[in-house]
Amino acid sequence: MSDNETNRLVKGALVLTLAGLISKLLSAGYRIPLQNLTGDIGFYVYQQIYPILGIVFVLTLYGFPSAISKMAVELKAQGTPLSIRGFYIPVFLILFVLSTILFLFLYFNAPYIAGWVGDSHLTSTYQFAAFACLLVPFSSFIRGVFQGEYMMKPTALSQVVEQFVRVTIIILAALFIFKEGDHIYQVGRAAVLASILGAIASSIILIVLFMQKKPYAKQQNEEIQWQYYIRTIFILGIAAALNHMILLILQFADTFTLFPSLIEAGYSKEAAMEAKGVFDRGQPLIQFGTVLGSSFALALLPSISLKKIKQEPNTYYPYIGGAMLVSIYLALGATIGLVAIFPEVNRLLFQDNQGTLELQLLVVSIILSSIAITASSILQALGFIKRIALFILLAFFVKWIANQVLVVQLGLMGSAVATILSLLLLSCIVLIELQRKLPMLHLWQMLRWKALIFPGIIMVIYLSIVEWIALPWLDNSRISLFIYVVFISLSGALLYGYMLIKCQAFTEKQLRMLPFNQFFKMK
Repeated sequence: MSDNETNRLVKGALVLTLAGLISKLLSAGYRIPLQNLTGDIGFYVYQQIYPILGIVFVLTLYGFPSAISKMAVELKAQGTPLSIRGFYIPVFLILFVLSTILFLFLYFNAPYIAGWVGDSHLTSTYQFAAFACLLVPFSSFIRGVFQGEYMMKPTALSQVVEQFVRVTIIILAALFIFKEGDHIYQVGRAAVLASILGAIASSIILIVLFMQKKPYAKQQNEEIQWQYYIRTIFILGIAAALNHMILLILQFADTFTLFPSLIEAGYSKEAAMEAKGVFDRGQPLIQFGTVLGSSFALALLPSISLKKIKQEPNTYYPYIGGAMLVSIYLALGATIGLVAIFPEVNRLLFQDNQGTLELQLLVVSIILSSIAITASSILQALGFIKRIALFILLAFFVKWIANQVLVVQLGLMGSAVATILSLLLLSCIVLIELQRKLPMLHLWQMLRWKALIFPGIIMVIYLSIVEWIALPWLDNSRISLFIYVVFISLSGALLYGYMLIKCQAFTEKQLRMLPFNQFFKMK
């Protein structure tokens, strides 16, 4: 790869990282007003359909485009032009067949899926969701072609627009349901409609850009490598998608096991629906914390590969180690801080204290998911995509089985424990694998244990003192809670960051990797 291509790839990766960050924040943020408007039962309905829509979204955004871009780069490296007849038509046709199979499977099996999750009222919603599959070939194919040309801006723009359209429609629909008192299951149908319209908006943007750029060869290549295309799209596409859905796939397990297990535990149907909605309050908060812990860390990574690391270990090992350290320290701070102030956060965001204890335990997922996502992303960049996908599937099955065993005994606390167990297993496996593939990393030796423990203790003491002073003066209004939570969150985060620097959590070289590094002093 030439220096120019490398620079374009690095810049493109940063653009995609920024777009992904904006998209994840939008995705996490809208669920709070959605719960406020539709209640915990409305939130339950949404969360029963969201994982399926999310999987389709990830396949369209990450999975299939990764496979297509890989094929495009490899074919061009071999001197094979990407012609309409030899590449575009057969690859699009394969995607269309796959998406049609997904559509037919979901549409005709919707009654069985609804029965499996324990709520037959969701049948029509699952059938409606099947139509989202039919839009997969359009946006995923064009994104893959652009990424194969190292043109990441079309993917980034279409991703942000798609998420913005989706979020806007869901919130408007929730407002309508709230004002009109419409049936609560309309929340699920609104989510599907929002996803479909978002995908259409994204596809329109991509098609317009495609017609402008025309990234295809004029000559016609008659040879069609069907076996190569099918194998790459099916295996690599699904594996690459799994690497981007660690949290999503655990929610998918909850969709099928939590509600039925609560019924088995003795909950009435309505109580189980409400309890599932309460448990799902933790999802946007975990996503916020994980975005903080992993996205910022991954932005520090340059374009890496095993070849580059072997050629320049002194250059790339500090970046990889620095990314892991930033992920651990920031995610740990977010976890400790959120657990400490969660009762106030729960009242502020969701208007009551239901599920506080269970959700405080669930919030521990932030540190584990951040470690797992950061380490998995590094291994994926090194080429171990299929292996990481298998690890994630293992975590999924652990969550699935643990839910069925623990929820019956412990209720919502059992599901929180199941999430922690699955993410702990995944974190341990990927860290061991990372150390095996990069034996010179020595992550545990790089950790400053004083910096790992002391800043958290200081922050907890500070938060406890502020809470002891301020809470007697607070009323239960959301305005006063908002001011209190924002103040204590920002001041606690600043104190934690200051203590990290003072405890020399990072080396000078790692500090220079951080933005605004001129404000950081080791002394």
